[in-house]
Amino acid sequence: MARLLLFWLCATTAGAFPIEYFQLGLTVPGFLSHLLPGSGADSHRAAAAAPTRSAEEETIGWFDPRPNGGRLLDYTTKKYGEPLNVIISGASDPYILTDEGFHVYRNARSLGYSEECLGMHMGHLHDANLGDGNGRMTELFLVRQYYFPVWGTCWESLAGGHHFRAWKQNGTLANSGAWFIGASKERDSSKNHVIAPDGYNIGRDWFVERAIEGKNWKGIWWKADLEWREGLLLPGRKGVNHGIEQDGRVAVLTVKRL
Repeated sequence: MARLLLFWLCATTAGAFPIEYFQLGLTVPGFLSHLLPGSGADSHRAAAAAPTRSAEEETIGWFDPRPNGGRLLDYTTKKYGEPLNVIISGASDPYILTDEGFHVYRNARSLGYSEECLGMHMGHLHDANLGDGNGRMTELFLVRQYYFPVWGTCWESLAGGHHFRAWKQNGTLANSGAWFIGASKERDSSKNHVIAPDGYNIGRDWFVERAIEGKNWKGIWWKADLEWREGLLLPGRKGVNHGIEQDGRVAVLTVKRL
């Protein structure tokens, strides 16, 4: 009893269990075990809630959204979504991972996109869940193909062309800083801007071709390394907006400054 009282006094005054107690080979009573550092139900719950991250994911600069409840289809309607078919890895040039840097990178003289016509949004706002703990988040921006100076994106709104939406993976469960992009090609305004046949694959490939070719803006050159990933998206049309098939491949780009 005296040892137990000594044990309790040390624990309450020092805020931790004395190492001598363990060296004596004594067993901590069950009703006091919750005072041990790193023990008890709370610590077990915390361990269970901690995200699991593979060494490979840490290296490649992005996290698969699916283990934490996300997916590589956005939420276009209650039933359907559009594929997030391009990832710009968090291992890219740090400037590209900022809003300002990505704005510069995808502009007219680099990748060939610009803001919507007269700054007015046309179309639905899409949500996406990147499995980073932020849940469903609305697109950060939508940009359209820049056909020519001044009114270039206005022409895209009329004639159709390439566009993409973007989200950033930056929540507490998966803070990679990667950009997740849904790229596609749409038809003209007379067809209500529906996605063109094979438009998801075509839009992705158009983006990728320009990224790996190497582009510059105001003296800054970038070029992307490309890796194709399969298994993140289910090939076909199931759950895909407009019922348009896509091949299930996701392009992972690591953009480097030259």
